[in-house]
Amino acid sequence: MSKDKKIPVKKQLLHLVVGGEVEAGEEIVFKDLNAVELVGLYPNYATAHAAWKHKAQMTVDNAEMRYFVVHLHRLLNPEDDE
Repeated sequence: MSKDKKIPVKKQLLHLVVGGEVEAGEEIVFKDLNAVELVGLYPNYATAHAAWKHKAQMTVDNAEMRYFVVHLHRLLNPEDDE
């Protein structure tokens, strides 16, 4: 293999999963920011979605508990279309 060929690097699309109890209404307002749970940082949507789903299913009986997937890659690179 020559030095000219580059090995393609898989693009990392960071996602953050967070959750907590929210107030009633249309807007997302956490009741207590100190109690917001940072579930984790994930390298792609599929793993973030799996973590979100797991946490959401654990709290299904609490209608005020909500979890979210934040697309950090869109905030870090807004010009990126992916």
